[in-house]
Amino acid sequence: MADKSPHDNHAMKKSGKAVKAKRSERKEKQRAATEMERLMHPRQAKG
Repeated sequence: MADKSPHDNHAMKKSGKAVKAKRSERKEKQRAATEMERLMHPRQAKG
């Protein structure tokens, strides 16, 4: 019978980057995209 220990699969590290680093990169990309969108399509003045 095979060993069904749940800890065997988690021995290797998943990624070199920390979660915080990934999150900050994603937020920076999103911020740059919204900034570009704002520059390309400015809101029209009411009136």
